[in-house]
Amino acid sequence: MTDTDAVMVFDDDCGFCTYWAEYFAPLADVRLVGFSDLDDEPELRERLPPEYESCSHLLTPEARYSCGASFEELFARSDLGRPARPIIERLRRIGAYGQLREWGYRRFAHNRVFWGRFTSRTPPVRREGDAAE
Repeated sequence: MTDTDAVMVFDDDCGFCTYWAEYFAPLADVRLVGFSDLDDEPELRERLPPEYESCSHLLTPEARYSCGASFEELFARSDLGRPARPIIERLRRIGAYGQLREWGYRRFAHNRVFWGRFTSRTPPVRREGDAAE
């Protein structure tokens, strides 16, 4: 477990999702758990919404961030995003901001195949030899 006990739950059968989760995880000090690993982590699965496979989730001891909010919080916790955290916290108080954030998240999520041409990694569930690790 990391110092923060934050866990990013993501689609580990998506190369685009894997790229960004693996990129930000060490920068934000979060542990990654793929959807395929949730059977081994029932306490995490209990904290997720029923339709959890529709987007990523960042779980902390205090909160659950889902969809666009999960990557926003992951970024804000990262070394890259920490300086922007006060701005992000102000934006969160503007009602339309949350809708805009989720709209942007959905635009990327629904076009993962396209964006995966530019940023992608072999997803954990498709990597050979990972089962023994």
